[in-house]
Amino acid sequence: MPINIEMPKLSDTMTEGTVVRWIKKEGDEIDIGDIIAEIETDKATMEMEAFDEGTLSQISVEEGGKAPVGSVIAVLLEDGEESNSAAPAQEAPSSAKPVESSEPAPAAATTSANPPAATSGSSTTSGGRIKASPLAKKIAEAENIDLSNITGTGPGGRIVKADLSGAPKGSAAPATTPAAAQPAKTAPAPVAISPVASGQDQIIQLSGMRKIIADRLLTSKTTIPHFYLHLEVDAAPLMDLRKQINAQSEASHGNKYSVNDFVVKALINASVTVPEVNASFNGDHIVQFAHVGISVAIAVEDGLVTPVVKNAEQKSLLAISKEIKEMAVRARDKKLLPNEFDGGTVTISNLGAWGIESFDAIVNPPQAAILSVGGIIEKPVVKDGTIVPGLRMNLGVSCDHRVVDGAVAAKFLGEIKRLIENPALMLV
Repeated sequence: MPINIEMPKLSDTMTEGTVVRWIKKEGDEIDIGDIIAEIETDKATMEMEAFDEGTLSQISVEEGGKAPVGSVIAVLLEDGEESNSAAPAQEAPSSAKPVESSEPAPAAATTSANPPAATSGSSTTSGGRIKASPLAKKIAEAENIDLSNITGTGPGGRIVKADLSGAPKGSAAPATTPAAAQPAKTAPAPVAISPVASGQDQIIQLSGMRKIIADRLLTSKTTIPHFYLHLEVDAAPLMDLRKQINAQSEASHGNKYSVNDFVVKALINASVTVPEVNASFNGDHIVQFAHVGISVAIAVEDGLVTPVVKNAEQKSLLAISKEIKEMAVRARDKKLLPNEFDGGTVTISNLGAWGIESFDAIVNPPQAAILSVGGIIEKPVVKDGTIVPGLRMNLGVSCDHRVVDGAVAAKFLGEIKRLIENPALMLV
């Protein structure tokens, strides 16, 4: 039986996906566990694994095409199965069209001599392009058969090998150059950009990830009553301890700690000390979470992703540092898994590396708080009545006022300040 490969549901909020890239092509042999495509969801771009084996007979949604969750995007044939036995694949959405390959299909993907009744009276697309299997195209080219006069009986009216039986040979039009033989594709590219050289504005289509970012941030700012608090902290003790630990760790396990690692650890400890912030508004009640899940905001090419350090209160500074580094690499390589975005209870956003001293972040629903972290700035400070050089860092917290009151948020931010100014407390 032909196996339909469907658009997978890769996140709890996903309703459609975009095929970013086909790693496997029509005619390729597929084994269980092979990565066959990259799919863009509402959260990230993820790899799609094969759960069956066989030959990739037909790709129904080309690269850049969108399809609803559960719709057929390709057809897989089992060993020895022939392509004309496949049931017609579900019609692809209007933004997608079949991909045609110039490579011949393997023997397992050839058709039998008893095709089913034709499902379409024409094998030509609305753009004038002839739909035919790679093997049928190869035979037609070798025997000079005009495919425009052939009615396809394969999936979606596609011309297959059996349709060429008895077709008049030598009837094809004289060969032309590839550019003249095939009209240009008319389907819109995933990102349509007007010519910049001519001075026109750019029109950039929203990706699935960008759409969900826009929706969530709009929901957050229009439905959550935000308030904001700021504190300036002395970062000198943290920088001194970090320097000592990095010098020591270089000789042992080799992990290099960032400033953000320590701030994340301070956020985790403060979320345990002030559990009222580690909570969520849920209609007629508030959910106070048993564990701390830190959503770490990571900038990627198309926006921002927030993978989660789960059960963070149970992890050491070393474990947290390694996990964040590994997640950041996989986020930029588009290798994060759907479940790595679940379980966040509070978020951290650090723009210090971009030279930002202070900012107000938007609450990441359904969480009740997000910590904003600025860069460490060298500036004059007053210490014991004397002006001396200092290292200062600005921290901000944005809160959902339905869950967190001002005094609670102040206590929470004060606890983070206490830990950063006494960083040895985070090591015990």
